[in-house]
Amino acid sequence: MAVTFTDKAAGELRSRLGALGADGVRASTFHSAALALLRHFEGDPGRILPSKAPLLRRIGNSLPGAFRFRPAGDLATEIEWAKNRRLTPETYRDRLGDHEPPIPPDLSQRVFREYERRKAAEGMLDFEDLLERTVRLLEENEGARAAVHHRWRAFTVDEYQDVNFLQQSLLDLWLGDRYDLCAVGDDYQAIYGFTGASAEWLLALPRRFPNTQVVRLERNYRSTPQVLELANRLVPQLGGSAKTLAPTVPEGPEPLVGPALGVAAHVRRLHDDGLALEEMAVLVRTNARTSEFEEAFHTAGIAFQGASLLARDAARQLLKALRGRRGPAAEIVRELAVRQGLLTEIPDKLGEREQTRQADLARLVRLAEEFGGEVDGFLELLHERFGESAGRGVHLLTLHRAKGLEWEAVFLPRVEEGELPVRRGDVAEERRLFYVGLTRAKRHLLVTWEGKPSRFLDELGVRAAAPALPRQEKPELEQTPAVEALREWRLARARADEVPAYVVFNDRTLAELVARTPRTLAELAAVPGIGPAKLERYGPELLARLADVAA
Repeated sequence: MAVTFTDKAAGELRSRLGALGADGVRASTFHSAALALLRHFEGDPGRILPSKAPLLRRIGNSLPGAFRFRPAGDLATEIEWAKNRRLTPETYRDRLGDHEPPIPPDLSQRVFREYERRKAAEGMLDFEDLLERTVRLLEENEGARAAVHHRWRAFTVDEYQDVNFLQQSLLDLWLGDRYDLCAVGDDYQAIYGFTGASAEWLLALPRRFPNTQVVRLERNYRSTPQVLELANRLVPQLGGSAKTLAPTVPEGPEPLVGPALGVAAHVRRLHDDGLALEEMAVLVRTNARTSEFEEAFHTAGIAFQGASLLARDAARQLLKALRGRRGPAAEIVRELAVRQGLLTEIPDKLGEREQTRQADLARLVRLAEEFGGEVDGFLELLHERFGESAGRGVHLLTLHRAKGLEWEAVFLPRVEEGELPVRRGDVAEERRLFYVGLTRAKRHLLVTWEGKPSRFLDELGVRAAAPALPRQEKPELEQTPAVEALREWRLARARADEVPAYVVFNDRTLAELVARTPRTLAELAAVPGIGPAKLERYGPELLARLADVAA
């Protein structure tokens, strides 16, 4: 029995086994093997839920306040975290430990319980249910366990560093007291801890099975000596089972490592030298960063693929709310973003997808302000700049999605504190994620940063320095009675509207109001930052306050 984690990998296993003439070996994922056992011993288990997101999106809509806008993906990841540890809605809160869910624990438990209730009511199972029911079957049914032991006597598990407790429980039941197990894995690429996966099962094999033979696979058939030399500098910090990759391909250029290296310019240079755009990839820590390069490549006229700003939660919800709206994009987009929970400061405890949603909301607000036109024109701009690509051009994707892939040229931007390692991230796992990114490159590698350099750069032996960034000038407002009066009015109005003060108007608009002292609605309409919507909402009240100040 050969087991792996994805249908694609299972297909590759079957192909290679066929080429070896080993046609009798079953090759499948954990889930498909579990489903086959359930059908054999218990009959049809029911419909399989292809994705948790639609159901959780409906449940999330019932959450209070801005929590109802939290990405369904964050809620799904939390439920998978729990179920992969064999927790139930009843045991969930007592077993959280140091783990912090993406929403308050009581709400998270409520979502988990309602998800299980609705799923059962519809007669459906998710992928974790397949494993859990099969584990319970083999734990409780001695005959089924004996039949499995007779049918499957030896096992190979691929990508063993990605196994979680639930999968390991199933494998243990398959094995019984036997020891015919071959595990292939790389603890340096254990990057799915947020789902419950752990490389400890791989590393513990020599202790668990005293006769274990360890074969180190250190010959690398992908990267140049220069790329591997840089990646291998992280090895002393990676821990686990020590191994150093050795190259088998010819020499190549030295990796480029430095602050504020222009990614788009280097992409253009390599492309002019004959390298296809499809052989290049920009790998970022979070999805929010892909839209940064969508904009940059759009401006530079470079084709790209894989980006998805308009497909993510923030844009989908905001675009839906913009349908049929008329008026200035800047005001309407900011108003809708605030309703959807836009935060002025991002706390460290937010889940990764919610951090991405917040970054996307802020980006959409900024784009609307820079656009300066009406809603319909802004929508056209978004679809032109961020619409689906034709499946060609530079790949834009996250480091997690890059695992198992490779390109001639790889660009790793934003290697800085708070980004890689990400805030709240497990530093050891973040280091492994960086290692995975470095080793995706075949020949060309660029590592750069803009903010505070990542601690991982020190481990690479790079003398890192943050580039000088231009300061954003803010209007200097003299503390006059007029300024104080307008600030008091703005704060009171913001509290009444339950929005941040800057949504009423920012300091630049305040400075213009003080300088121009408009007396009529027409004069007020000419003040930058006071569009039709704000004129209608605040106009008479604001003019009255300005008149009081002038008097």
